[in-house]
Amino acid sequence: MSLTQEDKAGIISQFGGVQQNTGKAEVQVALFSRRITDLTGHLQQHPKDKHSRRGLLMLVGKRKKVLNYLKNVDIERYRTVIAELDLRK
Repeated sequence: MSLTQEDKAGIISQFGGVQQNTGKAEVQVALFSRRITDLTGHLQQHPKDKHSRRGLLMLVGKRKKVLNYLKNVDIERYRTVIAELDLRK
């Protein structure tokens, strides 16, 4: 259920271009989205897990902040990320 090194490397190479480019906003949003998807599946099986729910809400907030930054800096990159990740915005 967690993010393996191979999965993480694939996401980084897809959105960052280079393996070491982990600080790029697109990479961060993609990694947050993957973790959010995993936590959502976990919470559907364990609805009373309040600690994981808090972690999910914190991840959603972090992703929102990075997306707002990306929208303010470069709107085209923002639109590309939204389209590739199928995020509703």
